[in-house]
Amino acid sequence: MYFFKLYFLLWKNESFPQIKLSVLPLVLLFFFLSTDDGLQKVSDALKVTLKRRCERVTEGPDKTGSGTLLHRIYTDLYIIEGQNKEFCFQHEVRQVESACKKTLCETPISCQEIFKVLPDQQRPIRVVLTYGVAGIGKTFLVQKFALDWAEGLENQHISVVVLLSFRELNLVRDEQYSLLELIHVFYPTLQSVTAEKLTVCNLLFIFDGLDESRLLLNFNNRKLVSDVTQKSTISELLTNLMEGNLLPSALIWITSRPAAVSQIPPKCVDRMTEVRGFTDSQKQEYFRRIFRNKELSSRILSHLKTSRSLYIMCGIPVYCCITARVLEHMLTTEERAELPKTLTDMYSHFLLVQIKKKHKYHTGQEMSWQQLTNADREVLLKLGKLAFEHLQKKNILFYREDLEQCGLDVTEASVYSGVCTEIFKRESVIFQKPVYCFVHLSIQEFLAAVYMFHCYTNRKTEVLQNFLREDISSLEDFLITVIDKFFLIESGHLELFVRFLHGLSLKSNQRLLGGLLGQTVNSPETIQRVINNLKEITTYDKCPNRTINIFHCLMEMNDLSVYEEIQDFLKSQNKSQKKLSGIQCSGLAYMLLMSDVLDELDLVNYNTSQEGRQRLIAAVKNCRKARLHDVWLSENHCKTLTSALMSNPSHLRELHLSSINLEDSAETLFASLGQPNCRLETLRLVKGICCYF
Repeated sequence: MYFFKLYFLLWKNESFPQIKLSVLPLVLLFFFLSTDDGLQKVSDALKVTLKRRCERVTEGPDKTGSGTLLHRIYTDLYIIEGQNKEFCFQHEVRQVESACKKTLCETPISCQEIFKVLPDQQRPIRVVLTYGVAGIGKTFLVQKFALDWAEGLENQHISVVVLLSFRELNLVRDEQYSLLELIHVFYPTLQSVTAEKLTVCNLLFIFDGLDESRLLLNFNNRKLVSDVTQKSTISELLTNLMEGNLLPSALIWITSRPAAVSQIPPKCVDRMTEVRGFTDSQKQEYFRRIFRNKELSSRILSHLKTSRSLYIMCGIPVYCCITARVLEHMLTTEERAELPKTLTDMYSHFLLVQIKKKHKYHTGQEMSWQQLTNADREVLLKLGKLAFEHLQKKNILFYREDLEQCGLDVTEASVYSGVCTEIFKRESVIFQKPVYCFVHLSIQEFLAAVYMFHCYTNRKTEVLQNFLREDISSLEDFLITVIDKFFLIESGHLELFVRFLHGLSLKSNQRLLGGLLGQTVNSPETIQRVINNLKEITTYDKCPNRTINIFHCLMEMNDLSVYEEIQDFLKSQNKSQKKLSGIQCSGLAYMLLMSDVLDELDLVNYNTSQEGRQRLIAAVKNCRKARLHDVWLSENHCKTLTSALMSNPSHLRELHLSSINLEDSAETLFASLGQPNCRLETLRLVKGICCYF
């Protein structure tokens, strides 16, 4: 009671009017810490709970079921400040490709300093929104932060850390709680924390996985909640927390995939950070941590560097895990197969490794795809159907009823833990409804492609009709119609799915997955016709960034001709004399995007058609000066230019536009000049373009 007596004396003393209110929180804090059930004891108990929750993780297939120590495998991630608005419109594999080469001109942020105020910032950082593609390590990042706090290593000025995933919050989305009750429900350890204590402690809320939320976050028409004991919907509690109406001194950290970032108004966010994944040195560190055998890790890294697409994908930690499992199996067993060089090849082997491990665990014996049982085939195809149907809906989380609608028994699905993992299953009553997902989005895309190719080879016309809206008579028809479908979907979320479908047309992958795909009769002549079709696709009004996927489809089919032609072109001394086809321009655009920043891109210097120039526009994002002369720009081409101006960082400093029909999209293009990331210094307009202002 000493602190209350001290404050009472100060209050009675008229000479201390200014310190009455400022002293009260301090007095209350010291009082609560001095009691038997004070915050220090609560904080210590919470640290034990969080340590138990965060110290072990399941990364990919878990052999023991107990998980791996996070400290043993955790590798620092590359994190920067700022938002890259173009990412919301790209497939996540493309985002990784863009991010992998931007590490030279940016200053990284440590996850432990995520709330640290920088010298040039005027106000404190209260709400941080961290985004990154699926599997980039966001969940591991917040777990590492919480674990370091729980072990007394970092951020000890914080009294209480409340770590909640949106997967968990989804399960109580129809309930009404006060914020205090919600905390007590998820953290029984904090039952002794009262409303009074909650308002005076240094509190951090971590909300992981906004993209997985099934809550409706309405910041415009929401009920005002300012009392931690006031009952409301989960959505209203969160919006009031983020806006500062509820616990205005509490720190808030939200993680999300890029597409969901727009759910939170910019005015509610003090700092935006992006997780870029692994740099090249961090990739090497990761494999050294995973494999104690230095020779094995060196062999794996050496192989990955022979395939640019595989090495780029290793910027995603989950993909590193998938790759490590496949290559470890192939290099340490008696298998003498050629190591995977394409994504389709790698994922085919990954699926095979998981099935083999499942059989060895249950029967003690190895098996091959030729020995794949009917039961295995049936379950994997049902998983493929689940993957395909929800990929179209952009769903990555599934509940029991979703599995049952695809004919899946929950127990069956759980057996394939390396492919479809039960996210959590706790004994608390609110967790009686398990949630499922694929280990990584790319695995969902691969299984969806396997299912769709199975439907083609087995003539499941109803499924094909529902998806493609056309009759399919041959492999060429099937794949060209899939490409057409891909270009029609604005979001581009089927990009990797389309690549996988083309990779699955190869005999080598069909031989590997023969038990799943069924009978296929693809002659070399048929494959060559598919390749020719890809090279001859016209893309006059298509998004230049999306046309690059045609080049990737060729690579998945092991057709390196365009790649080799572009390599020869880049080495040539007489570039202007070499006529470039449309597909060569797509390949060139990709290579220019992956190279160091160009000083200038002048389309006049390239001997190509109007369509070829349009495809080269994709490379504008990676140059300081762009001269776009005598090229017709559709709305999609203007979106590509807008993306270049809004990217983080934006390299473009000078833009020349002449003799161009900008159509109605000019307004959007010029509006991007006012965006924070835009660094354009010179804009030259010729021949009537100014009329659009």
